[in-house]
Amino acid sequence: MNQPQTNTSLFSRLRFVLVETSHPGNIGAVARAMKTMGFSELVLVNPRFSDATTQEEALAFASGAQDVLEKARVVGSFEEAMNGCNFAAALTARLREFSPPVATPRSLAASLAADPLLNAALIFGSERYGLPNDIIERCNVLINIPANPVYSSLNLAQAVQILAYEARLAQDGDGIGASVIGFQGEAASVAQIDGMYAHLEEALVAVDFLDPGNPKKLMPRLRRLFSRTQLETEEVNILRGIARQILAKTRR
Repeated sequence: MNQPQTNTSLFSRLRFVLVETSHPGNIGAVARAMKTMGFSELVLVNPRFSDATTQEEALAFASGAQDVLEKARVVGSFEEAMNGCNFAAALTARLREFSPPVATPRSLAASLAADPLLNAALIFGSERYGLPNDIIERCNVLINIPANPVYSSLNLAQAVQILAYEARLAQDGDGIGASVIGFQGEAASVAQIDGMYAHLEEALVAVDFLDPGNPKKLMPRLRRLFSRTQLETEEVNILRGIARQILAKTRR
């Protein structure tokens, strides 16, 4: 086996291997699925068409991932596909009696991301027959995607997308912070929020929506509602402006 690569990121350590793929369109769709998740190493073992990566259907289904197709390697055997790898995971929907240990995509991805010494290959079989037993028996683990037990059929690109997604998540996390979408203003202070509630309560009494003699739980419920929104200063000012207009109308 070759020595582990210097770059320990899973994006550089994970290879996608397609065995005896029949349809060029599926190869293109796989390239697209890989690229959307940040992976680029694609190896084809004995595809039905030796020029599959350049066929019109493959290019069309790649839809912007033509660079993955251009760099894809076509090899004649599983041994060649595994050159430089020290770990192989075979994907199959059909569990075998004598098979390697079984893992889910999520647990496998977590294991691969946690061990920088693993240069791994994910092995996918042909559209019609899947993977032959002799290849499965030479893999370290069998991947089974939890799916509807009465209809667990995934096409090739869908399966690749799931594995690539889980691998990306394991390596980088979901990448979504608490407040990265849209404009974020200055958080309102406790004093500003208390002033807003007092102003709002006054306006609600003025329009007879709140009976000060029998307030029930209206103001505590409003506090609970707004506490879930992480009010900003400008939002507090808007609500106070609404209260101000209500009071102005009722005092005419």
